Amino acid sequence: MRLDDREESENVEDRRGFGPQQAGIAVGGGGLLIALLLMVLGVDPRQALQLVGQQQQQQQPGPGGEPGGPPRAVDPEEEKQAHFTKVIFGDTERIWTDLFQKAGKEYPKPTLHLFTGAVESACGQAGASVGPFYCPGDSKVYIDLAFYKDMQEKLHAPGDFARAYVVAHEVGHHVQRLLGYSKFMDRARASGDKLEANHASVRLELQADYLAGVWAYYGQKKYNFLDPGDVDTAMNAAYEIGDDRLEKKARGYVVPDSFTHGTSKQRMKYFKQGLETGDVGAARQLFDQDYDAL
Repeated sequence: MRLDDREESENVEDRRGFGPQQAGIAVGGGGLLIALLLMVLGVDPRQALQLVGQQQQQQQPGPGGEPGGPPRAVDPEEEKQAHFTKVIFGDTERIWTDLFQKAGKEYPKPTLHLFTGAVESACGQAGASVGPFYCPGDSKVYIDLAFYKDMQEKLHAPGDFARAYVVAHEVGHHVQRLLGYSKFMDRARASGDKLEANHASVRLELQADYLAGVWAYYGQKKYNFLDPGDVDTAMNAAYEIGDDRLEKKARGYVVPDSFTHGTSKQRMKYFKQGLETGDVGAARQLFDQDYDAL
């Protein structure tokens, strides 16, 4: 995937190397490792993120020191990934600003927050093991860059465009909130019906995959940033983070009623649809059709 000379986003809080700096449960599509495994094993998503966050804070008490302390040693590879992430985040800002303007709307930009080990967002405490996540409480996308290594080594999902897909997916949660789709999740949670809440969560996650594909469609048109094989890496990432595949790895069998993110087939399907059509309005289909037809 080519970055060329595209600019980094200016809406970045780079807190790598410091302990948690902010306060408030993480809501988003990034709980792909320990937290997601807890979820598919029946633990409430909010409790899962909190448990992982507490564990992470106990195990990693300030990997880079506190503000005003000695500077952390610079890791060239991490700086490369930081630059990559900031550029991709900037790409999402430019693409979604254009699309919202064409629709006669303003695009309030989210903030990218880079952290190390553990963080406290307006949505709660989370450790790096939950993966990237979007917090609607403060409109921020939180990423520990160590997750990219986990993608490659634990999820078997390497590649720059796979990483870009993850960033674009989290931004997709911001977009769907601006478009009013998050209300379906709020209603489902308020109902107290766990199955209904799980189904709503799957719809939101698949919609974020679709919106990530829409971003890539327009990003390719604007920047021609894809190399041969890039799309395959993103499709592989979508496959590897399907609920059915993760559950099978975790306990040897799957329980569809426990799904909160969608199957591998579904995640690949909706990312690909967004990538091929670029149709923002069609994102509504995730809530207009029967759940079994997804």
